[in-house]
Amino acid sequence: MLRRLRERLTLFLLAALPFHALLVTAGTKLIAGPGHAPLTVIALWKEFLLGIIVLLVVLEWVSAKWKMDNGKWIIDVIDVLIIALLVLSLVVTIMMRVDVKTALYGFKYDFLPLVAFFMARRVPWSEWFVNAVSRTLIVVGCIVAVYGIVGFLLPQKFFLRLGYSSVHSLYFADGPLAAFQQIGDTSLRRVQSSMSGPNQLGLWLLIPWCIVLVRLLKERRWILLLPLGLIGLALLMSFSRSAFLGGFVATLIALRIGLSPRIGKKVFYGFLTGCVALGIILVLLFPQVFWRLGSTRGHLTRPILAMQEVLRNPLGQGLGMAGPASTHLRDTCVFLRAQDDPAWAKNIPKLCVFVGGVKVQPTDRECVCPNLPENWYIQIGVELGIMGFLLFVVLVLAVLLRFISDNGKWIMENGQLSIINYPLRIATLLSFLALSVAALFLHAWEDSAVAYTVWLLTAFFLASFL
Repeated sequence: MLRRLRERLTLFLLAALPFHALLVTAGTKLIAGPGHAPLTVIALWKEFLLGIIVLLVVLEWVSAKWKMDNGKWIIDVIDVLIIALLVLSLVVTIMMRVDVKTALYGFKYDFLPLVAFFMARRVPWSEWFVNAVSRTLIVVGCIVAVYGIVGFLLPQKFFLRLGYSSVHSLYFADGPLAAFQQIGDTSLRRVQSSMSGPNQLGLWLLIPWCIVLVRLLKERRWILLLPLGLIGLALLMSFSRSAFLGGFVATLIALRIGLSPRIGKKVFYGFLTGCVALGIILVLLFPQVFWRLGSTRGHLTRPILAMQEVLRNPLGQGLGMAGPASTHLRDTCVFLRAQDDPAWAKNIPKLCVFVGGVKVQPTDRECVCPNLPENWYIQIGVELGIMGFLLFVVLVLAVLLRFISDNGKWIMENGQLSIINYPLRIATLLSFLALSVAALFLHAWEDSAVAYTVWLLTAFFLASFL
């Protein structure tokens, strides 16, 4: 009974997560009217549901242990790393005297998915559930992709009626979400569909992309090219370069292990060469779209500056002091080049504008900008110090290694992983790997739809409940 309820609630959560931003935005307008930030009581529905699932896991786990004559409380290396990170975060946050609200935001982003993962791997998940998850994420992926593609053509008035902000490309903690972002000085939209931003959309789409790709390679059913094409088009229209890179790595590996050694090798090198050539051509033809110098510079300089912070504060600054958590409690800042004209920002007086590193707006107060390292690993280092950085990196590596081994035995066939015998496990591995790569250039684990989905999927296949 508990297991059936747990699995159905989890399936509902995974299906609904990609629509969170859209539903909360529309729900806030319906209840509070236009121009309001997402209502907390609505926005926390997913954490509330996740809490119920974790509670059911605890009840089922404890009940099963009581029924066993020699029940073992298994704690493996992955568990030890998560516990060590939690203890370290508590110690550092108390030592640095971080206020409770900031620490809670930090815990939500950094540890809530890890806690769910820690608990979800302590109970078994049925074959019905695993198959249902695969089908559901493909269907939801297609719906999200189609809505994003159609939304690319819709006027801004449509999004205003849903409760989105009248401005684009900007996030204000005390206001509604922007409906889309535009690329640099162009009027080209970046598709974000039902999610909170184009990067979040691109990263989440990697999950159904990997599932469909693995199933296509396993089943050779060409009808699967339709959802693969829809998801791929929406992913492309998000213009999320970190998602492109993560998807590129995942696709390369899928082709290499999903095809016969002779064919797979040729396709692998052909795909690699084609993607590199296409990337170079697109950057040369459309530098404003694919190179985006200002954004690219930030992805390179911010991790360096953040690493310098880590070296200055090797013990860490505490939970919530860097990354997405810091955006909730600080000003929204825009950094323009010295030659850029900031006149457009005068209509948004609460926006902090810097031109060539000098603040030009507002003039009557100081600005406290979010600390965004643009690298999830270094963000953990800023918050939890060098030790936290190392523990998190080791955790990611330990999870990746466990995907290709069971109880210390490598699950290899003729020197390679088998898509035939482990389809969804391989798809989850590829999703986790893609996000781990994207996290080198982005706060890839910040979005709840991405983090909860991938960590829960990972828990199903790295179970430790005996």
